[in-house]
Amino acid sequence: MKTVRDAFITAMRQVAATVTVVTTDGPAGKAGATVSAFTSLSADPPSVLVCLKADSSIARAVEANGAFAVNILPEDAVDVARRFAGIFDAETPDRFAGITVTNTEFGPLLPRATAFTCSLTHRHVHGSHAICIGNVVGISDAGEKPLTYMSGTFHIVRPKDQA
Repeated sequence: MKTVRDAFITAMRQVAATVTVVTTDGPAGKAGATVSAFTSLSADPPSVLVCLKADSSIARAVEANGAFAVNILPEDAVDVARRFAGIFDAETPDRFAGITVTNTEFGPLLPRATAFTCSLTHRHVHGSHAICIGNVVGISDAGEKPLTYMSGTFHIVRPKDQA
């Protein structure tokens, strides 16, 4: 018999999510991680939220730096998504190595990503994750179609035919 937790995980695998990389930089150092739990929160003031595993290095760095950037990856950036998910950490421990980024005081902006630079305003731990709310202080709109993730694999978004 499936537990509620198991049923929850199975159901959530059916939800398509935009693939983002959260980055940060500051006194606690530079860090980045692939994240699927990202959403807009408010237009007044412009703000977003991301959910980060509470005990992860990215969550600790975002809290200590007080800032982060959300990079919405373009649809052909599967390798970047995998790199920042930690899949290649044994071979390439510096996730930023070889990637030309635009450095900001909030965190690195990745190539061709639509990015939101944010000042951390609230952090709340719920269960295993830290909910990080940031006021958006800058936007870099790359105009690219986003990479998405669902059912354990990456997808691209296409309009439904209106035939």
